[in-house]
Amino acid sequence: MIDDTDVRDPQDRILDAARTRLADDPSASLASIAADAGVSRATVYRYFASRADLFEAVDLEPDPGARERILAAAIGLIGMEGLRGMSMDELAEAAGVSRASVYRLFPGKPALFTALLAAYSPFGALEATLGRLHDRPPEEVFPELLRTVARVAGGRVPIIRSLLLEVSAGTPEAVEAAQGAIRPLFAAATAYITAQIGAGRMRPVPPVLAAQVLIGPLVFHLISQPFMGPVTGFEVDPVDAADTFAQAVLHGLLP
Repeated sequence: MIDDTDVRDPQDRILDAARTRLADDPSASLASIAADAGVSRATVYRYFASRADLFEAVDLEPDPGARERILAAAIGLIGMEGLRGMSMDELAEAAGVSRASVYRLFPGKPALFTALLAAYSPFGALEATLGRLHDRPPEEVFPELLRTVARVAGGRVPIIRSLLLEVSAGTPEAVEAAQGAIRPLFAAATAYITAQIGAGRMRPVPPVLAAQVLIGPLVFHLISQPFMGPVTGFEVDPVDAADTFAQAVLHGLLP
């Protein structure tokens, strides 16, 4: 609590109290900051129209957990409102950080959606797997790629569904981010498939269609399983499903 004899301007007292309090507790309320500053909440609102305005004025460096809290809050808000309907102010409030911290970490919705894809989608893991196995035959590569999707996406189906819905709905920020995330993966996949066709290990199929045939059925299975499983009574381990789809794809694409 600031001493009653503190004769500094109330705004300076509020800012100092906010810096101290928020450094320890990023979700601190305005009431607690006002109490530390020795002023009323009404006085705080006289200088700062909202909690976000106060956070921006304090301009603290994001704490180590801020990035993860923002991404988790973004997933929740996107699931409820969609990326288009979510505001960055609302995101800051939900994550318990300042608006300035959100923009420092993610300068706009495309950057935020890019980070969500990197954190929750299997794109990065697929690209790494393909890079590791780039010289191996399809009989080895295809099953491992699908197992990678099953392992990464298996426990994140609701999140991945929300991300894919944003992309398929044509939300500009989501499309921009997805293009940046998917292009390197598809470039690597089409290069691999083209090389395998050239070596006589695969039938001459357009590489993009071959990649879609490989990944599409498993993704549909993972996304639909939460509601189709109870309806059909059919449950299967994601990795087992990946192996089954891989064998079907190999049967169709190998010479």
